[in-house]
Amino acid sequence: MNHPARATLPDGRLLLQHGPIELVIEAWGERCEIELAYDQAWRRFQDILETLVCELALIRSPLREPYPLARGPVARRLIAACWPHRSVFVTPMAAVAGGVADEMLEALLAGRAIAKAYVNDGGDIALHFGVGEFFDLGVVGDVGQPALSAVARIRFDSPVRGIATSGWRGRSQSLGIADAVTVLARTAAAADVAATLIANAVNVEHPAIRRQPAREVKIDSDLGDLPVTVAVGELPHACTTQALENGLALAQSMRSGGLVEAAYLSLQGQTRVAARSDAPGSVKLRAGNPSS
Repeated sequence: MNHPARATLPDGRLLLQHGPIELVIEAWGERCEIELAYDQAWRRFQDILETLVCELALIRSPLREPYPLARGPVARRLIAACWPHRSVFVTPMAAVAGGVADEMLEALLAGRAIAKAYVNDGGDIALHFGVGEFFDLGVVGDVGQPALSAVARIRFDSPVRGIATSGWRGRSQSLGIADAVTVLARTAAAADVAATLIANAVNVEHPAIRRQPAREVKIDSDLGDLPVTVAVGELPHACTTQALENGLALAQSMRSGGLVEAAYLSLQGQTRVAARSDAPGSVKLRAGNPSS
């Protein structure tokens, strides 16, 4: 395990790296407050990876009764985010990037006067807004053709404080075939696990889909021998439709249960959106780009 590293990017954002964790952090406010906030984040970052590694066996184990008791604050965040989904196969690792982002955002903000800020952990993002502030979100549905597929404005009066994306093309393994599932939720950890499970649900069986046991793809995978997607060929329109409808049904169920605020699902040019527009502060995901 290497040592934590800190750098300032050319545009002033803070970059923190340690092992597989790479965070990009940005804050708005008075310069002295931002500098103090960045120092706080750096100090908190020192043992994030080490404490997670100490509880690796626990957070790689499938969730089941009784409620697991973790020592570290990040591990506790992961378990709390994943616990509502324990009726299906899920390990706390499904929320790890979002949980780290949430923990680091809390450390960044403690006692500081910051107008708005985010912590981006490989695309899983924790957000902070002051009154009147907002972030514009752009969704790329297919990393092979990088262009904005959908946009949303997230305002301070929205309950959304976390964003995460999952899919078979991403850095984590997936049981499904989604090109991308982007979820907006009340924490980054909650968005992370929900995106993982919705992406798993975007699924059908077809000869163009190739799967392998997770452990054969990544020897220390928390998914064990479950078949993960390693390739998806061109699918008939009816197959992509069915796969997306399967994922959409789960996304709508999570939204109805208050576990997510919105979700955007993408597969081979088709998309689905689960979102509500009737509540104050609701996020409106729409296709297109900010200028459309």
